[in-house]
Amino acid sequence: MSAAPSPQTPGLELNVLGTPLQLCSCRPLTGWTRDGFCRHHDADHGRHTVCAVMTETFLSYSRAQGNDLSTPRPEFSFPGLRPGDGWCVCAARWQQAYWDGVAPGVRLEACAASALEVVSLDHLREHAVADDPEAGASPGDGASVPGQEGPAALDGLG
Repeated sequence: MSAAPSPQTPGLELNVLGTPLQLCSCRPLTGWTRDGFCRHHDADHGRHTVCAVMTETFLSYSRAQGNDLSTPRPEFSFPGLRPGDGWCVCAARWQQAYWDGVAPGVRLEACAASALEVVSLDHLREHAVADDPEAGASPGDGASVPGQEGPAALDGLG
């Protein structure tokens, strides 16, 4: 009989809510290791630990910061992102976008707990969107967490 997984179990990563990390997106496939999860990885100096739901505003902002996420790059098997896609973004870039008023919505259940070393849970909660059980399919109506405020609402996420 095996023991139930615990936070100390190798390979078990928690999300910002203290529960097991959930899938961010398989369509397109995201994550530092392209496994669909926004896991912390020691080699990932950018800390791609925030599962963000792309908006046109954030994609434009990221492009202006020198990181074009919307243009397909076939040489890297990268299809380019569109509004509504889930994607693991750098925690520091998400925080910067928050301060600049253009942070996209996030799926809290799919944001790694290590993101909290860079961003606050309160800031993430302000931009939380309903978890997408399809993890990468269209986010449906983009329903938001009650009380959501901020620029995400302007991008059709709230």
